[in-house]
Amino acid sequence: MIWQSATAKLLAIATTLILNSNALAVEAPQFDRLSQLEVAEQLQQLPGWTTDGQRISCTYEFENFVESIAFVDRLVAPAEAAGHHPDLAIAYNKVTVSLTTHDAGGLTEQDFALAQQIDRLADEECQSAP
Repeated sequence: MIWQSATAKLLAIATTLILNSNALAVEAPQFDRLSQLEVAEQLQQLPGWTTDGQRISCTYEFENFVESIAFVDRLVAPAEAAGHHPDLAIAYNKVTVSLTTHDAGGLTEQDFALAQQIDRLADEECQSAP
């Protein structure tokens, strides 16, 4: 009897949790894939960035490895805030950043917005270097 009562209570709690979590679920925003013309127009605003049609990339050069890693560390907050995470390649004093929106199967406004933020961070990093 106690076992059945405990099972019923656990089932009720689990059902409540599932219903509440479904009610609180927030869908990720949908972004439309940009046309080749739109990508070309956006790239004009981002000197140093290139595209292969599926992603945009830029390589930043720093004084040393420590500055490269400091730059990468500064990318965490804007990437997390945007819910959009770049692919990174680190080679001593160079950091290559690549962006694409996997859910859209290519480039979206989200990629270019984050690229602009990354450029600003790179500029700040260079200005704060001794």
